[in-house]
Amino acid sequence: MWSNSLHTLPVTKYQQQTLSSIYTQTFNLSKTPSPLKPPPMAAGISFAATPRTVVHLRYGPFPGPKLNSVMVPAPALRISGFLRICHGISRRRVTRRPNLTVCFVLESEKSTRLGEGSGEESAGSEMVAAEAAATAASLTEKLARKKFERSTYLVAAVMSTFGITSMAVMAVYYRFAWQMEGGEIPLVEMFGTFALSVGAAVGMEFWARWAHKALWHASLWHMHESHHKPREGPFELNDVFAIINAVPAIALLSYGFFHKGLIPGLCFGAGLGITVFGMAYMFVHDGLVHRRFPVGPIANVPYLRKVASAHQLHHSEKFDGVPYGLFLGPKELEEVGGLEELEKEINRRIKLAKNL
Repeated sequence: MWSNSLHTLPVTKYQQQTLSSIYTQTFNLSKTPSPLKPPPMAAGISFAATPRTVVHLRYGPFPGPKLNSVMVPAPALRISGFLRICHGISRRRVTRRPNLTVCFVLESEKSTRLGEGSGEESAGSEMVAAEAAATAASLTEKLARKKFERSTYLVAAVMSTFGITSMAVMAVYYRFAWQMEGGEIPLVEMFGTFALSVGAAVGMEFWARWAHKALWHASLWHMHESHHKPREGPFELNDVFAIINAVPAIALLSYGFFHKGLIPGLCFGAGLGITVFGMAYMFVHDGLVHRRFPVGPIANVPYLRKVASAHQLHHSEKFDGVPYGLFLGPKELEEVGGLEELEKEINRRIKLAKNL
C-alpha cells in the first residue's frame, strides 16, 4: 500500500534525467496511459528555485501514478544509492593513489636515512677507535713516566737512607766507645742520650702536627700546595721541608759526636731521634701512603696500614684537614668521630692492594 508521505531528495540535472529514464522504462508512460486515476488530492512533482534542484514526491492511496506526477519506486532509489556508492568508491580510489606515491617516497627517504646512518655509524666507530688508541697511548706514556719517577725517587731515598743510617750507626758506635774509655761508664750521659733520642722522635710527631696545621697550611701553603696536587716529576716543592728538618738533625749529631760531656750527649741523642723520625716518616708517608717507591712488607703491618689510611683522609679534607699528624693520625680521627670513615678507607686500600 502507498501511504501519504513526503520525501524530499536533492537531485542534480544528471540525476533528473536518470530518474525520468527509469520512470519511463518502468511504467511505460510514453506508450500506455495508466487506467487508474488517482483522486484529485494527489499532488504532482514540484521543483524549488534553489542552487540544487529538490524533487517533492507524493504518493497517493492508489498504486497508479498520475501523468503529471513523478514517483520514485524502490528500484530507482536502490539504483541511485548504488550510483552514490560507486561514485564514493571512485573518489576513494582517486584519493588513494597519492598515498601509494607518498609511501614510495617515504621508503626511499628511509633507505637514504639508513644509508646516512650507516655512514655516520662507521665514522663514529672510527672516531671511537681513534680515541681508544689515543687513550691507550696516553696511559702507556703515563705508566712509563710514573715508573721512571718512582725509580728516580727510590734511588734518592735509598742513597739518603743508607748515608744517614750508616753515619748515625757509626756516630753512635764511636760515641759510646769514647764513653767507655778509662774504665768508667758514664751512665747519666748514656741514659740522657738514649732518653732524648726517644723523646725527640716522639716530639717530632707533635712538632710535625703543629707545623703542618699552623705553617704548612697557612703561611707556607704556596710550598706545601704541591703536595696536594698531582705530582709532575719525581720531586715536588714540598720535599724542601724534609731538607729543612734534616739541617738541625745533622747539626746536633755533629756537635754531639765531636764533643764529650753531658750536653753534647744530649744533643747527640736529640739529633739521633730526629733522624730516626725522618727515616720512618719517609718510608710511611712517601712510600706507603703516596707510593713514591715500594716499601715491601711494612705495607702489611696493621697499624701502619691504619696510619696510611688516616693520612689519606687528610688529603680528602673530609674533617677539615684532620689528621695533621702522621703516626698518631688515627687518634686524631677518633677525637673528631672519624673512625667509621677510617675503616672504609682501610678496606678500600686493602682491595686496591689486592688488585695490584
